Amino acid sequence: MKKNPYFWIVAIIALVLDQITKYLILLNFENIGDTIPLWQGVFHLTYVQNTGAAFSFFQGGASWLRWLSLLVSIALMIWAWVEKFSKTEQLAYGFILAGAFGNGIDRFLFGYVVDFLDFRLINFPVFNIADVCINIGIIFLIYATIKVSR
Repeated sequence: MKKNPYFWIVAIIALVLDQITKYLILLNFENIGDTIPLWQGVFHLTYVQNTGAAFSFFQGGASWLRWLSLLVSIALMIWAWVEKFSKTEQLAYGFILAGAFGNGIDRFLFGYVVDFLDFRLINFPVFNIADVCINIGIIFLIYATIKVSR
């Protein structure tokens, strides 16, 4: 943890947040498609089982996606163990690790990913905290790349 402390802190906190929210969904929603409108027609909590990747690509591909998630997670942890990242890179890779590992856990435990964040206003695919983390990580990576290129 001495090397890249922000990476480890972000990864652990975001992973725990992802797993707690998914547990709460599983605890409170009995059936796939059950929904609770937090803002009617705009934002709902909706229980969905995603057997694919982002935006439901590769539906039914959970068996190989679980191994990809594991491989990405292990690679990121090893890389963070041996390489020194900038603070921005630590945040980027920490969020990406949390997302990959969080969805990977679901794939190994259930054979699908638990999704529940449902923005209906723009008809966006249902997603979860791990997906948000991956996107935040990508934004930080883009920022780090732009910052270095200047």
